[in-house]
Amino acid sequence: MSRFKRGGKIDSKAGFNTEKVQSPVPRGLLNTARKSGQLNLSGRGLTEVPQSVWRLNIDTPEEAQQSLSFGGSDRWWEQTDLTKLLLCSNNLTVLSEDVRLLPALVVLDVHDNQITTLPKSIGELGDLQKLNLSHNKLRELPEELWLLKNLRCLHLQQNLLQELPEGVGQLVDLDDIDLSNNEMTTLPDSLANLTKLAKFNLSYNKLKSLPLGISSMKSLKLLDCTRNQLESVPAVLANMASLEQLYLRHNKLRFLPELPSCQTLKELHLGNNQIQDLRPEHLSHLSALSVLELRDNKVKSLPDEITLLQGLERLDLANNDISSLPCALGNMPKLKILALDGNPLRTIRRDLLAKGTDELLKYLRGRIQEAPAEAPKDEPQTAMTLPSQAKVNVHAIRTLKTLNYSEKQEASIPDEVFDAVDSSPVTSVNFSKNLLTALPTRIVELKDTLSDMNLGFNKLISLPPNVSMLKHLVQIDLRNNLLTSLPMEMEALAKLQAIILSFNRFKVFPDVLYKLKTLDTILMCNNQVGGIDPAQLKGLEKLSTLDLQNNDIMQVPPELGNCTSLRALMLDGNPFRNPRAAIVARGTDALLEYLRSRIAT
Repeated sequence: MSRFKRGGKIDSKAGFNTEKVQSPVPRGLLNTARKSGQLNLSGRGLTEVPQSVWRLNIDTPEEAQQSLSFGGSDRWWEQTDLTKLLLCSNNLTVLSEDVRLLPALVVLDVHDNQITTLPKSIGELGDLQKLNLSHNKLRELPEELWLLKNLRCLHLQQNLLQELPEGVGQLVDLDDIDLSNNEMTTLPDSLANLTKLAKFNLSYNKLKSLPLGISSMKSLKLLDCTRNQLESVPAVLANMASLEQLYLRHNKLRFLPELPSCQTLKELHLGNNQIQDLRPEHLSHLSALSVLELRDNKVKSLPDEITLLQGLERLDLANNDISSLPCALGNMPKLKILALDGNPLRTIRRDLLAKGTDELLKYLRGRIQEAPAEAPKDEPQTAMTLPSQAKVNVHAIRTLKTLNYSEKQEASIPDEVFDAVDSSPVTSVNFSKNLLTALPTRIVELKDTLSDMNLGFNKLISLPPNVSMLKHLVQIDLRNNLLTSLPMEMEALAKLQAIILSFNRFKVFPDVLYKLKTLDTILMCNNQVGGIDPAQLKGLEKLSTLDLQNNDIMQVPPELGNCTSLRALMLDGNPFRNPRAAIVARGTDALLEYLRSRIAT
């Protein structure tokens, strides 16, 4: 007879049947960590680190206490000291003093938590080389942190730090320190001791000046001071002989920094400042420069000395006050990208700008030998008009190849406008700011030459399939209309480089755009687009600018990070929660890198 009779009570503690508390860290994961020396506990919703983690290399495994024999793979006493511990993307508010029980740690990553203080025992991790404390809520750092003499990488970005203690100068082996997205107004002079530093990120702080000691960083290759309050850059910066990348965007600079000794400088980013003049002395020593970015400043002209930058590959002058260009630009041998959007250029036609850098440089080379012809002063340059009420600038049609009938508030384009073209080869059409509800049917008459079409600020509800007949289109502007879709026939526009669809009513990213492999620019801000397909977007290998601001994107797919051709990805004003706004604000490169790090492997 069974000793457990029907209806009898069973002792829950009888034999080995004891109750166990479920650990938040699986036993198998701990066993693997003992063998590999690495433990990844990222994204597990931990509010504290279990003691079994801190005591991993101290306590005997539970299996060893229950079993009398072990196979060759269960020799727990031959365990490896834990050298890498990842605790990122949890809900930790503190780190336990017990972190000292893992003295062999080389990598400790606790980024993306809610940590407000660090334990003093962190100073006992003498072998630590990489410490990632970014995306937490640290307001101050313990003095013991500066005892980590072997530390090479220290990430403190996205915290609440208002100052950096002088003790940081004791970390003489540091080669990478990131202090971006904090609240610092000053920096300690002891930074001069960090002579091995190669990467220094100070972006998104409140710095008004840089310490003179920064010039002692002879190994520094990248210095990022984006989004601060710098009005000038110390002259000693010129002594940084290894500097290759310098970011000074979004400050209050009025002049280019003088960098006579920085002959290794390859990239100089100065966008969104208050620079008005480019002086020859600022350019003469930048012989190795391949990127010069000056967009969104107040530059009025380019000196002829710009041609001294013979290695320049990218020159970004968008949104300045430049009215003319030196023709010598055409002879710069390596220049591949010349951005001039948003300048009041008077001597260069818009359709020529739309054709890209190669055509523009070719045009400038052709002008070098030409003597500028001036119109007689007593001959007024007035627009010729037709006898009808439709005023058309025939002079512009014949000399500039431009058909302009904009700002008329007309519901249709009169036949007289197209009649005025006659046999002239029109390359640019501007019918913007009217009341058009459909594409003018006669526009197909210009199909053999038309490259730039502006239909912005109308009431277009749709585009007809025959828009595909305009096979030479390079740019089309459809902003501020009532469009909800694009015809698939547009796939035939094999030369289209830029399309502007901002301020329409798109709820879905048009499929046909994925088919247009020549696209360089897609502007779709202020619509209702809910998402994009990163796999298809990656097929647009020439796409450099994608503006999806102020749409209804709830999730940003991590695979978007694989679209490495993008140089400007704008996602502000969408309701997604991840990536965080601070990551988006750091710019396209940082955003794409973050997205790639989130791709599941």
